Amino acid sequence: MTVAYLFPGQGSQRPGMLHALPAHPEVAATLQEASEILHRDALGLDEEKVLESTIATQVAIYIAGVATARSLIAEGAEPDSVAGLSVGAYSAATVSGAIDFKDGLRLVLKRAELTAEQFPSGYGLSAIVGLDEQQVAKLVAECTTPEHPVFVGNLNAPRQIVVAGSIEGMDKVLDLARKIGCKKAERLAVRIPSHCPLFEGVARQLTEEMKDLEPHTPRAQYVTNQRARPTRVFDRIRDDIATNIAHSVRWYDSTQVLVEMGTSLFVEMHPGHVLTGLLTEAFPQVRSIALAESSLDYVVRVVRRVHESAEA
Repeated sequence: MTVAYLFPGQGSQRPGMLHALPAHPEVAATLQEASEILHRDALGLDEEKVLESTIATQVAIYIAGVATARSLIAEGAEPDSVAGLSVGAYSAATVSGAIDFKDGLRLVLKRAELTAEQFPSGYGLSAIVGLDEQQVAKLVAECTTPEHPVFVGNLNAPRQIVVAGSIEGMDKVLDLARKIGCKKAERLAVRIPSHCPLFEGVARQLTEEMKDLEPHTPRAQYVTNQRARPTRVFDRIRDDIATNIAHSVRWYDSTQVLVEMGTSLFVEMHPGHVLTGLLTEAFPQVRSIALAESSLDYVVRVVRRVHESAEA
């Protein structure tokens, strides 16, 4: 039996999310470190108006995930594996030990700036629930045009698919999805078309930014976004976080791999609980906890029990 820490991506943000982090010295230290790197008070990133910015949102989510995990680890609750959705992959890579917090924060800021600059308006993400990947891909093929491109983005669950692209193109896809009987079809609170070929140029720039990163040996196993494969190889982790912005995230496959590897407890870091919901629906036989809905002390006790049982 093993433990996996999960890190949510953009869309999980909410006002006050950094103020809601556990009252722990590691959280305070992480917020202070982030403030020094950013040359501004990191706590100001979670104000409602500020979170309208893609840049503030991605940076705040990164900080929240790392701060939360650090507080657990400081109490002896180490993860065996980590996985992060989209920008959450940077938090996962940091917590695994593959990259330093300072480098991770710098790279998330660069990633957010590049994506916001390329598509300042008219693009985003939408979710379709109740149709499978093949059905959604067919609708996308019917609606996409050079002027209003749409792509299959994240594969969160077998019948929960995210599409990325222009708002006009996505609206056509959502309308067709409703007509053929999907359970839900709605736009998400994300202003950029993440995880599609529109960001191939950004992926190349991020790859260049990361070519001189100092390699570290990860303490925890990292599960990649693009191919849903566990690894402790620094180059594979670096390549995954550099280029995932231009590729679909196979999130369901990532969690399935972790379950097959013997993960019996999943803990979702702040600020979200969406990943916990996906796990509960897809894998009811394993336990999942969202720290945003639980106390730090409780989660520490549960993680320790899993490790103690594995050692017995």
